[in-house]
Amino acid sequence: MAVFDPVKVAFFVEVLVSGLLSGILYALVALGFVLIFKASGVFNFAQGAMVLVAGLALVRTLNWLEAHLPFWLALLLALSFAGALMTGIAWAVERFVLRKLVNQTALALFMATIGITFVLEGLGQQIFGAQVYKLDIGLPRDNIFALESLFDGGILLNTLDLWSALLAAAIVGALAFFFQWTRTGRALRAVADDHSAAQSVGIPLTRVWFIVWVVAGLVAIAAAAVWGSKVGVQFSLVYVALKALPVIIVGGLTSVPGAILGGLLIGAGEKLAEVYLGPSLGGGIEHWFAYVVALVVLLVRPQGLFGDRIIERI
Repeated sequence: MAVFDPVKVAFFVEVLVSGLLSGILYALVALGFVLIFKASGVFNFAQGAMVLVAGLALVRTLNWLEAHLPFWLALLLALSFAGALMTGIAWAVERFVLRKLVNQTALALFMATIGITFVLEGLGQQIFGAQVYKLDIGLPRDNIFALESLFDGGILLNTLDLWSALLAAAIVGALAFFFQWTRTGRALRAVADDHSAAQSVGIPLTRVWFIVWVVAGLVAIAAAAVWGSKVGVQFSLVYVALKALPVIIVGGLTSVPGAILGGLLIGAGEKLAEVYLGPSLGGGIEHWFAYVVALVVLLVRPQGLFGDRIIERI
């Protein structure tokens, strides 16, 4: 009896790679949550709505500009418009919401982001409509066979998934570098540690909050572009973004590397569970597996696998 079955190994690798590619996209959305929480202590429930609004602005502007301009110029202008819109939203949130809630409780700030969610969803539907829009940002969509030298026939990959993951990985890497090694990134971490201490050394709290919401808005544009290319731009993008919640629970709400690794763990885990456990459990595991993993992590290590330990002295 053969212990090593090349066909089964190739199939396992194919499923694993597919899960890892999805995990990178989850990590991209999760970074929006992590960046805002680390800089302001606010759990931004509105991140999913920001992804939706960014996607609607991008696809509607791109569809209109394509009729008048070459594709790549139209795409550049559409991304610029979406970036300007998310910057405006960041300014409005900081000016009219966060600035009024300085030194308020974390619960008050969280409830404010729930209100922002409904405002953004309502405005998005009112301005751009509620239809499903097909988004094409120029990424190839063919199927290819990779690792043919290792496995007979190779493993099947979709180039759209591959390029989306590479784009997301580049953005995740750039954000991680920005947060860890730039002066502004260090200022964001200082504000997260202690608002009063950061202000006492000259770090302007309102400017830092504006910057981090702008960054989260740009992350929302990237997430909307890659997810919209896969599933279309529609209101279900809000729920796709909320799929990042188990990622930040597993990785840790205060850890940028945790968001990345948590996304990879959740993405790979749910694909493998669906393929290998789904047939015996009735299928559909992919939809709830991540939340079960998150629950287990909460019971064992509430701060997440890579989050900072919370020590309270009384």
